[in-house]
Amino acid sequence: MLFARYISSPRVSQCVKSSISRVLKYSQRGYSTPAVQSRVTADFVSTLRDIVGEKNVSTADAIRDQHSHDESHHRASLPDVVVFAESVEHVSKVAKLCNDVVVPLIPFGSGTGLEGGVNALEGGVCLDLTKMDQIVSVNAEDFDCTVQPGVMRQSLNSYLRDTGLFFPIDPGADASICGMCATSASGTNAVRYGTMRENVLNMQVVLPDGRVFYTAGENRRMKKTSAGYNLTNTFLGSEGTLGIITEATVRLFGIPEKTISAVCHFKTVKEAVDTVVSILQCGIPMAKLEFLDDMAIDAFNKYSKYDMEKAQSLFLEFHGPASGLEDQCMAVKELIDMNNGYGFKMAEDADERNRLWKARHEILWACCSLVPGSKPYSTDVCVPISNLPELIVKTKELITEAGVIGPIVGHVGDGNFHVFFPVNHEDKESFQKVSDISHKMAHLAMDLDGTCTGEHGIGMGKRDYLMKEIGETGLGVMRQLKQTFDPNGIMNPKKVLF
Repeated sequence: MLFARYISSPRVSQCVKSSISRVLKYSQRGYSTPAVQSRVTADFVSTLRDIVGEKNVSTADAIRDQHSHDESHHRASLPDVVVFAESVEHVSKVAKLCNDVVVPLIPFGSGTGLEGGVNALEGGVCLDLTKMDQIVSVNAEDFDCTVQPGVMRQSLNSYLRDTGLFFPIDPGADASICGMCATSASGTNAVRYGTMRENVLNMQVVLPDGRVFYTAGENRRMKKTSAGYNLTNTFLGSEGTLGIITEATVRLFGIPEKTISAVCHFKTVKEAVDTVVSILQCGIPMAKLEFLDDMAIDAFNKYSKYDMEKAQSLFLEFHGPASGLEDQCMAVKELIDMNNGYGFKMAEDADERNRLWKARHEILWACCSLVPGSKPYSTDVCVPISNLPELIVKTKELITEAGVIGPIVGHVGDGNFHVFFPVNHEDKESFQKVSDISHKMAHLAMDLDGTCTGEHGIGMGKRDYLMKEIGETGLGVMRQLKQTFDPNGIMNPKKVLF
C-alpha cells in the first residue's frame, strides 16, 4: 500500500518508480537496491537533460544495469539515472546540481575495478566519462602526455607507438587512465616503473560543488615540485570519493630496445620467493617478476591452451639495450639454479612473448573457468618482500584447510599478490569459506607490516580494515579530508569510509 502511494506521487521520477516496482525482481537477481528516499525527481532528470542533452541521460534498465557493478564479486547496486558527460563543463554542472540537491554522484570509467567502486549503494547519478576520450597532448621530448578520462591504457599505447614511447603501468585489464588514477593502480610492470603514484604529474579535478582545479597548477607538468601540499597524491587513490578526475598528465618511457621474457619453476613457494628476493638484492633491473602457484598454472594451461608444468612458477621479463640483456638473463638463471629452480626457458620472439603475457593477463578469467557460473573474489594483500614467503605459505595452508579452489598470482617483485577465488554466489558455504580466508589474509598482511590492498583499492569491500591499518587518528584525518572536499557526502557514498 505504501509503495503504491509513493509510486503514484507526481514528485517521484519515473526511474525511481520503475526501480521500486522491480525491487523483488532485482533482489532475485542478486541486486542491492538503494533506499527509497532518493532525491532523483522528474524535474531533476529534466535538468540533467538540459545540461548534457537528451541523448546523454538514460534511465533505461539495461544502461543502469551496465553501470551497477564492476568486475568484482560484490552484488550490483543500481543508480537511478546514468549521465554521459562530453566535457569538463558537463561534469562541473552535473556535480553542482547533485551537490545542490544532495544526490549521490558516482564517477564511472571502464568498470574494470575489483572492489565494487562503482556500485551505486545509495542510488543517485552514475556519471559515465567514457565519451571524454581525447588525448589532449603528447610531449615526446619531455616524456609526458595529458589525457581525458575516457582514454584507455591500450589505446594510449597504440597512439604513442610512433613516438617511441609508452605508458608502462599495466594492471592487466584495459582500464582507463583516469580510473587507474582513482584507484592508484599498478600491475605487472610496477617492479621497474612504479605505480600510478610515481607516474602522475598533474590532474584536473572537478570538486563536488562544481569547481574545477589542477592538483599541481594549470599546465604544470614538471617532474618534481616542493610547492605546497601534495594535492596530486591526495586525489590519487581517492576512488571518486573526493572529486571527479577529468584529465591526467602522466609520465612516459622509451620503448625498450629489446625485450626478453622467461619462465621457470620451483617445488616450493619459499624457493620461488627467495629467488625473487635474491634477484632484487643483486640489483638486476627486472621489468616484470610474477608468481603463479601450481593451481594458477593449472588454470592457465586449461584456459590459454598451454602445456606448462604444474608447479610454483615465476614469469620474468627483461627490458633494456640489446647488449648486456642476455647477460642479465644468465645472471638470473644462476640465482634460479641456486634456489633449486628448474625448467628455465627464454622467449625473444614477440609473438610468443605476447601470447605468454596475454595468458597471464587472462588468468582472472582462467580461474573463473574452473568453477562454472562463478565470479572472481580477489584478494589484494601486500607486504615487505622479506615477509612475503611467510604470508604466501600461510595463505596456501588456509586454502588447503578450507578445501576451496584458490589460485595465487602475485606481483612478487613488489610484495603484492592476489588469490583469485572463483565463487558461485549460490554456493553459500564456499562463499563463506572464501570470505573467511580473505579476512584472515588481510589481517595477516597487516600483522606482517603490510596492507590489505596493494592496488585494487578499498571500495566497498575493505572499509572494515582501515582502522587497523592506519589507526584511529589516521582515519579521523581521512574523514576530515572527506568533510572538507565533500561536505554533503555526495561523492561515491559508502566507499572507502563509512
